[in-house]
Amino acid sequence: MKKYLKIIWNGISPSNPVLILAIGLCSVIAVTNSVKNALLMSFAFSFVLIASEIIISALRKAIPNEIRVPIFVVVIATFTTIAALLARAYFSSIYEAIKLYILLVVVNCIIIGRAEAFAYKNPVIDSLFDGIGMSIGYSWVILAIAAVRELFGNGTIAGLQVFPSAYKPALVMILPPAGFLVIGVLVGWLETTLKKKEAKK
Repeated sequence: MKKYLKIIWNGISPSNPVLILAIGLCSVIAVTNSVKNALLMSFAFSFVLIASEIIISALRKAIPNEIRVPIFVVVIATFTTIAALLARAYFSSIYEAIKLYILLVVVNCIIIGRAEAFAYKNPVIDSLFDGIGMSIGYSWVILAIAAVRELFGNGTIAGLQVFPSAYKPALVMILPPAGFLVIGVLVGWLETTLKKKEAKK
């Protein structure tokens, strides 16, 4: 069990896909102008990543090395389509706002990268926990960014009024540059925290 917890923790912090690996940033910036958008993206990303890692790991011995990447894309595209249909059916208004980025999950660097670097080389259970860890790592980051941007950009969180109606929103916070600014702050915080832990060891 300790092994699996370590795999999960690796995705949450030491190898966080957004803050440490710094991949898949396009969709992160695009969907973090509101918490609702970030929640739906988290669902789609997590569903596709976990399901894809399980299937690719289960079939890894049957997948020819020469055509592994096209097969990865087919598997990921299948689950992306399922996620998009579910999002459209149950969260249509939010889906319409970010549908392009949900559909682009099929070519998300994080998912293809984990398929290549982990699922294709490890057993199903290990890949399941890697998918869970990476999903948690991705989700907490984009939700944190979205909460900050929406709070200061609109005075709300998930559409609920937090600041008084007299508050004048800093509209720059819902623009893309603010996304990079918040990511930069989180990267600095996480890197500092990890270095302090290493120094203690």
